[in-house]
Amino acid sequence: MSFVFLAGDKVYKLKKPVRFPYLDFSTLERREAACSEELRLNRRLAPDVYLGVVPLVATEEGLSIGGRGATIDWLVVMRRLAERWALDHAIEEHRVSTSQLDRLITTLGRFYRHAQRPFVTPAAQIAEWHRNISDDCCILLDRRFSLPAGLVRKIERTQRCFLERRAGILTRRERERRIVDGHGDLRPEHIWLTDGIKIIDCLEFNIRLRTVDPFDEIAYLSLECERLGAPWIGDYVKRGISRVLHDDPEPELFLFYRCHRAALRARLAVAHLLEPNPRTPEKWPRRARAYLEIAGRDAVRLDRVLNRPGGR
Repeated sequence: MSFVFLAGDKVYKLKKPVRFPYLDFSTLERREAACSEELRLNRRLAPDVYLGVVPLVATEEGLSIGGRGATIDWLVVMRRLAERWALDHAIEEHRVSTSQLDRLITTLGRFYRHAQRPFVTPAAQIAEWHRNISDDCCILLDRRFSLPAGLVRKIERTQRCFLERRAGILTRRERERRIVDGHGDLRPEHIWLTDGIKIIDCLEFNIRLRTVDPFDEIAYLSLECERLGAPWIGDYVKRGISRVLHDDPEPELFLFYRCHRAALRARLAVAHLLEPNPRTPEKWPRRARAYLEIAGRDAVRLDRVLNRPGGR
């Protein structure tokens, strides 16, 4: 949702003047507020990366970052990080160590322990899960994308079965105040394995999308690491987070979270093809199929747990 400009050791982010049901950057005032919120929220996990918010100013000589003149927009200023330390690059080059992951676990554990805990109504949350599943199917079953309809339906049925049979698990998580104002987009490309772990680019524009179970976020990270060829990372981080949070949720809950996230990522992948001039259109169906394969495997495992006597 931003234009990103790389300038030496700094990064400048300019909000696009867009409006969607889940965000509104349509006015200068709204973009300024969104920049300030991005700064505030991302300083939770990367305080020395997010440097400030500055005006983009029109002068007689042209545009200037800061200075005298009329403010025509606002920019988030970040310290530029070396790409080689990003988790996705480290996975690709087989450079991820358990000591790095231990630091990540410590950082996330501290973050989740101290995160705000928004009030969540269980019935509304479950209804939203069902709506999300319907939205996924609406896009994934579009014949223009030629995705495996049988697999999509199987993933849908398994998720709905979990919500019908195990709604009590979700209700208990909410009653125990496990739900937090989290990161919202915990992917490998947002995690930097520096000495002090940096996690950037949280979903600043919509608190509803950041209101999550920590294990939902870990499930998301887990499936993304698996897609990149390193499933062991998700397993290691999940065990570590369970240990530091003293929280070991049911296996079917984690499988549901993974399955749901993978289906959502498949939907978002092919949704790029609905844009007027999508970039790299050949990439997105392949990406969607990769996510559906993961969701399908998790759906099989989830079915097995749901139909096992005692549920575990």
